[in-house]
Amino acid sequence: MKPLTLVPTPIGNLKDITLRALDTLKEADVILAEDTRQTKKLLMHYGIETPMTAFHMHNEHKTTEKFMAQMKAGKHIAMVSDAGTPGISDPGFLLIRACIETGIEVEVLPGATAFVPAVVASGLPCDKFVFEGFLPHKKGRQKILESLATEVRSIVFYESPHRLVKSLELMMQFFGEDRRVSVSRELTKMFEEHKRGTLKEVAQHYTETPPRGEIVIVLAGTPEIKAPKKSYAKYIDKEK
Repeated sequence: MKPLTLVPTPIGNLKDITLRALDTLKEADVILAEDTRQTKKLLMHYGIETPMTAFHMHNEHKTTEKFMAQMKAGKHIAMVSDAGTPGISDPGFLLIRACIETGIEVEVLPGATAFVPAVVASGLPCDKFVFEGFLPHKKGRQKILESLATEVRSIVFYESPHRLVKSLELMMQFFGEDRRVSVSRELTKMFEEHKRGTLKEVAQHYTETPPRGEIVIVLAGTPEIKAPKKSYAKYIDKEK
């Protein structure tokens, strides 16, 4: 039985794809694509003619069993999202879990993902960080931010351009307007931008200059409160 293979695709620059990923897309029997129109651009660029079928958040519950049956019958299925690694804030989890539970191997190729270059370029500590993905559109946003108020590690969010300013302003309420933040957008593309500063400064910038493109927010963690060092001076016999 052949595995389900997750294939990372470029987050912007079409050159950011591995040779192994291209070979996999060529050799697969079918490609599951979040948006076949978007994936078609990549396949045409590299002359890949493997058939595609749509697999996204609106149909993954209905189609998972069908694709499981195809793999059990010997078909090799490759899965891609619109950009980056499938399953990271993208469809894929349901099918991945179903494969694991039924003994179908899941193969994940290394490759592009948006938050790694954003974290490294932020200038904020990246030895440890928390990935939160997209905040809920409505209910639950404040509860999540409240739960992160004492987080000492850097915090990574994905956000859409039309909600960016609102999210930054909401973060100011929970983390303070002077908390350091880095906003990365259009990663690997011609107009790639990294805006760094305080929450207040960056929110003001994007209020005056509405952003475009996919966005990654990297927020500094709260300063870690360290206990004062104990002093034993009062116990020292000064006559010695």
